[in-house]
Amino acid sequence: MAMPLIQSTYRPPFGFGNGHLQSIYPALWRRVPAVNWNRERIDTPDGDFLDLDCSGSRSKRVAILSHGLEGHANQPYIRGMAHALMKRGWDVVAWNCRGYSGEPNRLLPFYHSGSSDDLETVLNHVLAQGRWSEISLVGFSLGGNQTLKLLGELGESVDDRVVGAVAFSVTCDWAASSIRLGEWENRIYMARFMKTLRQKVITKERMFPGQLDLNGLADMKTFKQFDDRYTAPLHGFADAEDYWTQCGSGRFLPAIRGPTLLVNARDDPFLAGRCFPREEAQKNPHFWLETPARGGHVGFVTRGNDGEYWSETRAVEFLGKLCEGR
Repeated sequence: MAMPLIQSTYRPPFGFGNGHLQSIYPALWRRVPAVNWNRERIDTPDGDFLDLDCSGSRSKRVAILSHGLEGHANQPYIRGMAHALMKRGWDVVAWNCRGYSGEPNRLLPFYHSGSSDDLETVLNHVLAQGRWSEISLVGFSLGGNQTLKLLGELGESVDDRVVGAVAFSVTCDWAASSIRLGEWENRIYMARFMKTLRQKVITKERMFPGQLDLNGLADMKTFKQFDDRYTAPLHGFADAEDYWTQCGSGRFLPAIRGPTLLVNARDDPFLAGRCFPREEAQKNPHFWLETPARGGHVGFVTRGNDGEYWSETRAVEFLGKLCEGR
């Protein structure tokens, strides 16, 4: 941890040298034991709500886990990280983005890649409990973008109890990643995302009749089409490009002032452009970048090791060392 650019130790098991397989296999076929979640609902400042799934044994340490696009707090990668952390004595708070806890949120807007205000609401709630003296943040993909963005926004003002953060597979450059995901080889991912995004809009239109234009929704095939029509106007942005520019975490990295590790695999089919922010890591002593050659998107498959993936071992190792120094 002495250098901002880290030589990665991750080596994929035999047969997992392909970024697409690394991305697809864990999402469809990884089996992770259930977590004994306790659901807690908190209000947001704008009159909506967030559902938190919590677990642990009343430790002095707690990790806040943030899921990816169109995910939720019970995804295999969230459960895997929760088990790895709890095994090392951490409590866990996994929060669900608006509308993704099994119940639609109250308001017309939903969530987006820059919803760091909701993550800050969760963090403030955890801080207000007064139960934990050491708090960490762990984010995946969109949740990693929210995590990095929030830490950059907080800068020097971040609470002293926040020991550090780890983010995996983060689309720091949303404009470049949106173009990359629109490529032919990534059509399987786009089709899956667009299916759930379209359904979300249909659900919202039923809740708020006449406030959303459904014309052409069924034919949308790219994030640009969806973000221009829905995400941007619903959340106060001029268009998709404005949304991507304002919410990509890359521009917030220089302001991070707490120990933060970003792990982005070089074969991640979602990442392009400035999603590998080497210059920012070289200039900011608080920000570490690790770019293993393999790993895919939220992959990092490991054989054995009691079912624990490399990403989970890496996160608890990084955060554990930060706590040792306190």
